[in-house]
Amino acid sequence: MSTLLVSVAFVCIALGALRFVRGPTHADSIIALDILFAAGVALCTAAALYTQRVLFLDIAIGVTLIGFVTTLAWARLVELRSDARKPSDTQS
Repeated sequence: MSTLLVSVAFVCIALGALRFVRGPTHADSIIALDILFAAGVALCTAAALYTQRVLFLDIAIGVTLIGFVTTLAWARLVELRSDARKPSDTQS
């Protein structure tokens, strides 16, 4: 069971890294980063199942929190950059 989970996580890591590097837009890179964090959580869960230690689940929660905050921050940065590139609508 955990071997299948690890294999699927590594496939997700490979595809996510490819999309992160080759993503044509910043939104693609944000989604790829989210996929990489989800794969990291899956690997932590597999480690918890394999070793029967709850510590890896605490690490998975930490990775989830970091991934959530990183995704929000990067999405906000992309939004601010796109707003700065738009011409301002000034009416006389």
